[in-house]
Amino acid sequence: MCVKRNTESMKMKVKKVKKRFVSSKRGILVKGEWKAVNVDPSVFSNEGLEGLVCFEELTDYSLVEPEKTTNAEEIVKKTKKDRKRKHSESAEAEEQLESDAEDKHERKKKKKRNMRLHKDEASQNVDEEHEDDEISQEDCPKDQTPETPSKVSKKKDKRKRKKKKKKLVSEEIKSEVKRSEEVVAQSKTKTKNWTNAALADTEGQDADVSAWQDLFVPAPVLKALRKLGFSAPTPIQALAIPPAIRDRLDILGAAETGSGKTLCFGIPMIHTILERRKLSNLEPSDECGKVNAETCEDSIDLQTDCGDQQGPDDDDDEAADITSHNADETPVSDSRATDDEAVTADVTTAHRERPLLGLILTPTRELAVQVKHHIDAVAQFTGIQTAIVVGGMAPQKQQRMLMRRPEIVIATPGRLWEMIKERHPHLQNLRQLRCLVIDEADRMVEKGHFSELENLLELLNTAQFNPQRQTFVFSATLTMVHSLPLRLQQKKGKKMERSKLQLLMEKVGIKDKPKVIDLTRKEATVETLTETRINCTKEEKDYYLYYFLLQYPGRTMVFANSIDCIKRLNALLLILDCGPIMALHANMHQKQRLKNLERFAEKQSCVLLTTDVAARGLDIPNVQHVIHYQVPRTSETYVHRSGRTARATKEGLSLLLIGPDDMMNYKKICRTLEKDEDLPLFPIQTTCMAAIKERVNLAWKIEKMEYFHSREKQHNSWVRQAAEAMEIDVDDDLLLGGSKDEDEQREQQKLVKLMKRQMKHLVSQPVFRSNMKTKYPTQMGKLQVSHMPIATATTALNSVNNHRQNLQPKRKHKR
Repeated sequence: MCVKRNTESMKMKVKKVKKRFVSSKRGILVKGEWKAVNVDPSVFSNEGLEGLVCFEELTDYSLVEPEKTTNAEEIVKKTKKDRKRKHSESAEAEEQLESDAEDKHERKKKKKRNMRLHKDEASQNVDEEHEDDEISQEDCPKDQTPETPSKVSKKKDKRKRKKKKKKLVSEEIKSEVKRSEEVVAQSKTKTKNWTNAALADTEGQDADVSAWQDLFVPAPVLKALRKLGFSAPTPIQALAIPPAIRDRLDILGAAETGSGKTLCFGIPMIHTILERRKLSNLEPSDECGKVNAETCEDSIDLQTDCGDQQGPDDDDDEAADITSHNADETPVSDSRATDDEAVTADVTTAHRERPLLGLILTPTRELAVQVKHHIDAVAQFTGIQTAIVVGGMAPQKQQRMLMRRPEIVIATPGRLWEMIKERHPHLQNLRQLRCLVIDEADRMVEKGHFSELENLLELLNTAQFNPQRQTFVFSATLTMVHSLPLRLQQKKGKKMERSKLQLLMEKVGIKDKPKVIDLTRKEATVETLTETRINCTKEEKDYYLYYFLLQYPGRTMVFANSIDCIKRLNALLLILDCGPIMALHANMHQKQRLKNLERFAEKQSCVLLTTDVAARGLDIPNVQHVIHYQVPRTSETYVHRSGRTARATKEGLSLLLIGPDDMMNYKKICRTLEKDEDLPLFPIQTTCMAAIKERVNLAWKIEKMEYFHSREKQHNSWVRQAAEAMEIDVDDDLLLGGSKDEDEQREQQKLVKLMKRQMKHLVSQPVFRSNMKTKYPTQMGKLQVSHMPIATATTALNSVNNHRQNLQPKRKHKR
């Protein structure tokens, strides 16, 4: 709706009002015209409406993504410019060709004339020419004059050139259109993700996939595996895929981190969907008719006592650009009307065409995004559609994705339960579900963490139970058993407690005997992982963290137990200028979380400060170091944190910073993982610690002053705004830090600037010196070198191994 006024000032206001109708997420593509609305003239006599002239409305329009519109406009502009340029070039080329042809014809004429003069048989040639002229005159009509052979050849050449020109222009236009369509399609389907970097290492190698053929893998999946470069299955894949496809058994799998557990349930799920397609094409009425007839009568009975809780996955509602596989998003006009019509349509016909066949549940949003990309890569030649349903993203977009009826849905429990409560048509009939996957199951079924998952499992095992459903449960710590303290063991006595697997099977609803595959080691970590520790006080952790990041640059993940600790470390390391620093925790917007993961995966030397949100399942390529700034509270968390490095037979380092408060958790981990000896100490050059302490102490002061200043400013501004709204005076007691004068604030700002200059000077000075390998003549006969430790050119792994080798002869000598 648009409003017009008389004065120029009112026109400026109208322009501002128009901007409100353009969403930041979408643009409006105008198709029709603005039309005047018939309004009673008495309306304009009211106060505030004297300057109004008329009301106008726009009905024919469509909502378009702003990035897509800009891309399309740029492509169209480029194609137009290229066409004009090529048209002008072709015209110039034609003119040159015509001029060259005319010159050639003139030269030939001159040669012929000269030849006719010098030859003796000129008369015979003249007679022949007269005969040819008479024949041509008889063929030609009376009104036209006979043309010479040279003119006829000229016209033929011109026609041929025009045809060639038209063909070239048409081919160029077609090629440009194809390129533009490919660019638009890539912008629609491809999204930035850290999994693309992991798949890019092996993609395009056309590997030999003969080892996969014995696992009953479908032909389209084999084609995708060949393209991705996956030549041979991992041990867990070789043991889990055949019984899942051939015998249709439930699978409980436990394997080390980075062993490829996603394909263990992804490939069997794709196989079941393809087999159902074949059956539905052969017998469309037998299988679908019975199930749909039963499910149409039964509606989902949602319990009110367990449906009012909100999950941890529903904190933010920021939209992120995660598109569904093999589905292009078109401009939507009147989206509310279309959604309502789709919801009110016959649900049974929709489920007959493409019901929900696979459901994958993950504990974190980032893991759900990663699983979706991995399944899309394997199913790229099958036409299977997938959708993601997680918190922190726009629910309206996810509802539209579900309206396309994808066969596979990857979700977190909180947002999925919310969609089921809203009775979305695609989630209303879960009785046709053929595959249920619970990834990181030991974390998902913990008490007090995912109450929505309990509601979901209860629904799937009672009202929406399917006896043909296949269940997959995977985790790296699925079979880890905690040893109880002696006092509790004595109290238990002879009473036998049910195992962890039995409890998990009861919660998930697995009744028959499943296929249990356990490939975990006694230590539960990977063989290629090097575990070390540093014993220090709580204050010294910052020193050793800065020392490690300065001495061994690379892709490093730093884990902490609290969000406040991550925020403090982020501010501290930014002041110390430790290179690119990324943060990841639950209080961030989902869009920012995904962006930080993408940036961390792109850069070779970068630091990611994160909580346990990124501890499970994330496959970030080439992570070299994992630092536990705070020792994790459970052994499972330690195994999953350390599993972010040393993935897929690569080497990695795990470093524990153990303070006095962390000793209890550290002993629990050693006892659970059955580590007889303490972890080896990480080697440190103590000569450089003085310079590092000076920098870190100065950074502490700057960080504290900035933190308290920002806190005071935020609190005091809120108090003043509240006082102004209530029209009361503000007491100095309510303000943090009291009422400071402008002079005091200026002095404080000058002090912070002075300290930052000092920090900049300290950071510019080297802490480590490079090793001198050449000889330099000096006046004293000796090169004066500053007393600084030598910067190690080796990695952290090499320094740990060298330190071990140096300690072995000392131990033998003591013996």
